[in-house]
Amino acid sequence: MFTGIVEERGAVVAVEQLADAARVTIAGPLVTSDAKQGDSISVNGVCLTVVEHGGGSFTADVMRETLVRSSLAGIAAGDAVNLERAAAVGQRFGGHIVQGHVDGTGELVSRSPSEHWDVVRFGLPANLARYVVEKGSITVDGVSLTVVEVGPDWFTVSLIPETLRATTLGLREPGDRVNLEVDVIAKYVEKLAGPHLAAEEGDRR
Repeated sequence: MFTGIVEERGAVVAVEQLADAARVTIAGPLVTSDAKQGDSISVNGVCLTVVEHGGGSFTADVMRETLVRSSLAGIAAGDAVNLERAAAVGQRFGGHIVQGHVDGTGELVSRSPSEHWDVVRFGLPANLARYVVEKGSITVDGVSLTVVEVGPDWFTVSLIPETLRATTLGLREPGDRVNLEVDVIAKYVEKLAGPHLAAEEGDRR
């Protein structure tokens, strides 16, 4: 589990394409400072397992499902990525509950810079729209953000200078693809409440 508070902006060192997967090596001196084989590290919001590490970098395998569902299919050597180690028990919880299980991708539609922050609009896939609410939480490329406005197929966030500096969101441009993870609590509520709501609707009929 993660919190969506990016610890460092790392860089892709190498990508090895396999038959139905990929193996990626990523430089991240901070997140690898105490890494062990089997640890989880979030890469642009995708939970990956460390299979090798050393010299300030780590290697992880990316399975086909992850490549299909996330933007990791398009990463290449030299790309900047957001990195976060798994949350430790007892630490401050600065963001929200982030699983590192990407629900889908969206596209950066526009950004409006101002003196103190950027307002950024992202496209929102139809199957995820019901989970996104104004002032709710969403994870974009591993960054925990608060939704400012939401429409039928878009949402906006405001990015403060620290987020622009410390994460890849400061580098993103219109047309770029980003990983999205909606609030997992909303999905559980929907599943638990769904049968009861359906039953009540049937009773009214």
